[in-house]
Amino acid sequence: MGELFQLLKRGNKSAFLATIINTIIAIIKGIAFMFTGNVAMFAETMHSLGDAANQLFVFIGSALSKKAPTEKYPNGFGRLVNLVLLGAVLIVGIMAFETVKEGYHHIIHPTESSGFLINILVLIVATLLETFVLFKAMKEILHEIELEAKGLNVFAKAFANLGRAKPATKLVFMEDLVATLGGLLAIIAVVLAHYTPLHQAEGVASVLIGAMMLFVVGRVFLDNAAGVIGQADEEMENKIGVLVMEDPDVKDIQDITVIKEGEDLHVELEIEIDPKLTVAAADDIKDRLQEKIMAEKGVVDVTIEIDEADDVMSWQNPKPTDIKKVHEKS
Repeated sequence: MGELFQLLKRGNKSAFLATIINTIIAIIKGIAFMFTGNVAMFAETMHSLGDAANQLFVFIGSALSKKAPTEKYPNGFGRLVNLVLLGAVLIVGIMAFETVKEGYHHIIHPTESSGFLINILVLIVATLLETFVLFKAMKEILHEIELEAKGLNVFAKAFANLGRAKPATKLVFMEDLVATLGGLLAIIAVVLAHYTPLHQAEGVASVLIGAMMLFVVGRVFLDNAAGVIGQADEEMENKIGVLVMEDPDVKDIQDITVIKEGEDLHVELEIEIDPKLTVAAADDIKDRLQEKIMAEKGVVDVTIEIDEADDVMSWQNPKPTDIKKVHEKS
């Protein structure tokens, strides 16, 4: 039990915060829907319920993925977070389907909703809370990739570097981005339905919210399916390649592979050195490189093979701009 508690303390903080806030939002929206029967509010309730359940799975998965390797599972549990996220998107998919279905029925058979002020107040409060969680997710993205930003730059840099974020943080970001946009859509729909004869507006908003949820499902599914299989991290391969080639005793890199499993990176490297060096010297080079690579964020193990130099360069030097980025991030 103590080990589980320690693992949970290391879970994704953005997902934990999002779970709490989305649960509160879902309860508030659900109560408002029971009193008003507003279809847009139903869509938002389903959305928040799906997000809360999803992000709870994300938090637990991100925590359990940090469990240390065991004798039975020597490669560790890094891919567990990807497996959990694949299961979590099924929940969002079901919620999205129900949201689209309810919206479609309301477009075909529109009805007038009551409780205009209740709906507007609840949606405004919920959207502000979702925006707060979205901003925290953006800050978490920048923290993970070790970038600093203030004000509006947080938004710009978070969007630009979304692909480098951890799977759990990326999911929280995408879900809360959709939730914030969905809240704005719902507000517009409620206002239109109240002040105009367009009662179908609430149904249209429900369908659009469901469609955005389905987009998140598709995107997250593809990202995490690649993670479960074992996806190569080309940016890290490039970075480690530059670091290795800076060593004066490394003549060439025959092969370099960085496999991303959840938040963990596994490095396999084959280098060439001067054949005249002694075994002891070669071992020193290997130890030196392992220490340098293990210092990189996310790297959990390094396998290095050594071969004699054949005077044929296999390593393709990256562009000067890429080398500059490597040193800036280091």
